[in-house]
Formats: sequence, C-alpha cells, structure tokens
Amino acid sequence: MDMSPPTFHRERELLAQGYRMIVGVDEVGSGALAGPVYAGAVVLPLDSRLGRIQDSKLLQAGAREELAPLIKKRSIAWAVAGATVDEITELGIRGATLLAMRRAVEDIMLADYVLVDAWTIPGILIPQNGIIRGDRYVKSIAAASIIAKVERDQLMQELAIDHPRYGFEVHKGYATLAHREAIKKYGPCSLHRMGYKTFHQELA
Repeated sequence: MDMSPPTFHRERELLAQGYRMIVGVDEVGSGALAGPVYAGAVVLPLDSRLGRIQDSKLLQAGAREELAPLIKKRSIAWAVAGATVDEITELGIRGATLLAMRRAVEDIMLADYVLVDAWTIPGILIPQNGIIRGDRYVKSIAAASIIAKVERDQLMQELAIDHPRYGFEVHKGYATLAHREAIKKYGPCSLHRMGYKTFHQELA
C-alpha cells in the first residue's frame, strides 16, 4: 500500500488549466450506526505549509484536533455540513452522504472545481472529479476529511451528554462491541439509524 502523504498534484494541474477555487470534499460517519453523516469542503492554497495532513483515518485524534484549526486558518475557504438521522432514513446512507457533500460545496463561494473522495456529487453545476482513495492522494480532500471528522466527533461528544448509556463520546456512533452491547441492553435511541440496513445487520 502506498503510504506517501497526499500532495497538491491534482490541484496544480487544475490551476494550470485556469481553475482558481478548487474544493476538496470528503465525508465522515457514513459507516456509523448512530448520528449524522458529515462532509467537509476545503480550498487549500499551495503554500499552506501543512505537511502533516493525511487522511483523517490515519491520524490520531490529538493530531486531527491540532490540524483542524490550522486548516481552517490557512484555507482560502472551508465548510462543514451534515445530513441528519432522519435524512439518512429518508434517503439512505449514500443519498444522505451526497446531500451533506453538496451542502458543504454550496457553502464555498465562487467554487469552480470539486475534487471528491470516491464519488461524484449530483446537483452541483461546476466540474468535478471523483477520485478513488482521494483522501490518501489529494491534499485538499485529506484536509476536508480532517475538519469534518473533528467537527462530527465533537458533536457526538456533546450528544453523549443526553444519551449517556451508549458511549458515543468514545466510539462516535461506530459499531464497536461496547456500542452493540449497549444497544442490545438498552434498545436504540433517537440517534440510531433505524432505517439503515447495516444497523440491523450489526445487531443480528
């Protein structure tokens, strides 16, 4: 597996073609059993000097929390948007994830090109490119994954106060053994994705 850090190679290519507001987009939380799905969008300048940026899944929580405010400070523009548990139930996880991504992109004024991790986003009117494993290779996508992950983690920590039985502050809604056992013991709460087939598969 190629573990070299993400680069600005794609962004440089697009800048050479005349694009100026190149947005990297990534999602977090699509695989969780509870809570919203979030998406980040970042326009990162080539001189941002943030060499530690990696796919958020490859970073420890402390490193993500240090990087997120630096990314926001040094970016030209950034946004984080979400889709609720009700929207996940209504649209399915894929549809809700794409909705969160679209909302994040729409919050970036003057965006003229979008680099997306894996998927393409329906409903946006500017050019885009879905890049497989984009969070490993494209720096602005990796930056988007970090800010989205930190904001969603913070939200799940806050939601844990009202739902203390489930340990959301620890696992952030993902299908850990402790989380699955808590659902079996106490039943689901309003944060659980009851319409999400993976929810029922995990508890089978």
